Amino acid sequence: MNIPPIAAEPIAHLGSFTITNSLITAWAAVGLFVLLAFFVNRKLTSGAPGRFQSAVEALLEFMLGYVDQVTGDRAKSRKFLPLVGTLFLFILACNWMGAIPGFGSITRTVLLEGRLENAPVFRPANADLNLTLAMALLTVITSHVVGMITVGFFAHWNKFIAIGTVVKGFKKGGIDILVGLIEMVVGVIELVSEVAKVASLSLRLFGNIFAGEVLMTVMFGLVAYVVPLPFSFLELIVGVVQATVFSMLALVYLTILSEKPHGHEEENHGAAEDMHDEEYGVALDDLGAGTAKAA
Repeated sequence: MNIPPIAAEPIAHLGSFTITNSLITAWAAVGLFVLLAFFVNRKLTSGAPGRFQSAVEALLEFMLGYVDQVTGDRAKSRKFLPLVGTLFLFILACNWMGAIPGFGSITRTVLLEGRLENAPVFRPANADLNLTLAMALLTVITSHVVGMITVGFFAHWNKFIAIGTVVKGFKKGGIDILVGLIEMVVGVIELVSEVAKVASLSLRLFGNIFAGEVLMTVMFGLVAYVVPLPFSFLELIVGVVQATVFSMLALVYLTILSEKPHGHEEENHGAAEDMHDEEYGVALDDLGAGTAKAA
């Protein structure tokens, strides 16, 4: 019984580029979705949809409705679904591929730490921290890019470091300086929390999938038949849960950072009220002038 190492095993090399067993699994998942997309595109019709197209449309509508529960806006849901849905399906496929019979049985002799060992050609892709870290970075960076495009560059970063409050505090002096310094410290903490998002997303997914791989290796090493079946079913459920958690957190990050700051809305509301008061005052003056002329 060989406990899988934390690092993915190298299977082949393309020049200086190392191909690991987890990378092969990720490529297989991507290839599966490319073939599926090609097949779906060929089956699409502009007329009455067939059963397959109806099933695909029903799945998309279900996913849109699920995303609507977080965004509360169908327009946002349509924008975020391509990324969130792709993350969910990719993570789910990579997790479930480990349940395919013979998935970890195909091995190749490779040189590991100066000695020859039999390494599995396929390994759950999310059991490699490199992949989960890359997806976490993509999620967090994309959420900030969407935020800057949606609410504006300065309004977006003002959510983390209230630059306007800091500058006003130093201009006014007194207690406002202290408020500005506090805002600056809070902004630094907020930026640290963004880095923590990357660590949290990547380590959660990696830890759960790697722990499941170790568990299944131990169970099949102890008892080869019947007993590991409930654990295999449990791993299928864990695969769904982890894909859902990762994609929903990505959706929450996108939704939060694409919303306008509350202060910005209050300023706009206050400006609208002031404009209304001014128009009302002008109307009263005009009415008074008209009455005087009539008299």
